[in-house]
Amino acid sequence: MSPFDHYVKEILRVKYYLRYTDDFIILHDDPVALVSLLPSMRFFLQERLALDLHPRKIELRKLKQGIDFLGYVTLSHYRRLRTKTKDRAFRRIETDGLSNERLQSYLGLLSHCEGYWIKQRLRELYVMEQKNKIARNHSLAFSSNGFHHSA
Repeated sequence: MSPFDHYVKEILRVKYYLRYTDDFIILHDDPVALVSLLPSMRFFLQERLALDLHPRKIELRKLKQGIDFLGYVTLSHYRRLRTKTKDRAFRRIETDGLSNERLQSYLGLLSHCEGYWIKQRLRELYVMEQKNKIARNHSLAFSSNGFHHSA
């Protein structure tokens, strides 16, 4: 993609261009100017790199709506976790549980944005999971040692 980067910056003279792997954003004041870049970018990608722009992933948005990029929505004064990313994380916790490694991974993800309440909820879920694990271990220990609950 490096040739594409050079093409966008040096030939198309795009001032505000950011790319990470196969995702990129271009910022501009004029929506017509943005739309006018698409044909030449498509041509370059197809002819030089044998790539296409995904038709459903091209968005023209006002900055006040936020920039949806790499799992976050960035607004003028803060960044928040994309709702879809948050929902996926909590679904995974429901199905697979919340290990310390997974908790630390999610906290790392949240360290790059405003996510205080999500962090708090994750910590609560982790504590609950640890308590449940201890309770299950005690239950197993009692039953494996022949102890029975008396009525």
